[in-house]
Amino acid sequence: MKRMKVLLFSKYSRRGPSSRLRSLQYLPMLKEYGIDVQVRALFPDAYLEERYHGSPSSALYRAWWHGTQRIVQILRRSEHDLAWIEGELFPYLPNWIESALARSVTPYVVDYDDALFHKYDLSQSPWVRRLLGSKIDKVMRGATCVIAGNGYLAARALRAGAARTAIIPTVVDEQRYTTVRHGADRPSVIGWIGSPATEHYVLDNREVLERVCVKYGARLLLVGPHVDIAKQFNSVVPEVVAWSEDNEVAMIKRMDVGIMPLRDGPWERGKCGYKIIQYMACGLPVVASEVGTNNDIVRHGENGFLAASASAWEKRLGQLLTDWSLRSRMGLAGRMCVENEYSLKAQAPRLAEVLRNAGRGSCAA
Repeated sequence: MKRMKVLLFSKYSRRGPSSRLRSLQYLPMLKEYGIDVQVRALFPDAYLEERYHGSPSSALYRAWWHGTQRIVQILRRSEHDLAWIEGELFPYLPNWIESALARSVTPYVVDYDDALFHKYDLSQSPWVRRLLGSKIDKVMRGATCVIAGNGYLAARALRAGAARTAIIPTVVDEQRYTTVRHGADRPSVIGWIGSPATEHYVLDNREVLERVCVKYGARLLLVGPHVDIAKQFNSVVPEVVAWSEDNEVAMIKRMDVGIMPLRDGPWERGKCGYKIIQYMACGLPVVASEVGTNNDIVRHGENGFLAASASAWEKRLGQLLTDWSLRSRMGLAGRMCVENEYSLKAQAPRLAEVLRNAGRGSCAA
């Protein structure tokens, strides 16, 4: 079989979670399938460091600089069979610029792991809505195939006029995760992993979490939010730990129950449920909001519980905190679900097929 050359326009380098999970973690396995991928990251680690720990003005300057570099990369002739674009080539640039440059890298597939289109069509700025509200629809329409992380994103692509779609969920490298079993002789730990941008989902459920922890003598472990989130709790003081790629698995393995609270809104319906998959990969049962793709990943009563109200959250967490055997059963079911559906091993062959077919002008669904 002839080797295939793919030019990947990722948004970030490996430090950016979306790029790492949707594309970069697949590269070694794609190579085994005869697909060689050359990476062109828009924002490297230096930009992310400036954005998170430097000054906003310096980060903005770096963004413009790296955007200019991407234009040079696109216009420079490259021998490739297919371009693989994460979301869009240029954030906040009008589609006529995007489409003009995209002609230099056709054919292309475009990949989404969240509702990027809502950043524009639901923006608070009327100018953003007017100028960019339909941009992502046009990017989808021009693609040979749209790779979507869930059904909500795929449905948007079809409404936008995309020729073909393929649903490939966001997955874990199952070899990095091993199952954990804590005895019943220690305080149970309710755990959440996320970022400062998503910590408001935890705070939405603060009162429920406090009641449950007090009632059952449980502890709360939060990985990745702002450190001062602990000050917003009253009767419970959560342990707050900074996130890093190196420590995330170890932190999850300290937990007994993993949670994924969400609001029920358009942006949330586009999420791919990655933290649920991480919990399950470590053999943890989960409690998750009954929103979006959570309904597909969590098989209620089998590998976890779905909860649509505060009372449901309190009830389901109570069940898991008081029943060690239930936690164990659900945790094993979750791990099996990950291995069969939400792992690199399960999805890498599908992604390779999608890329190969797209390079020939078609797409595996």
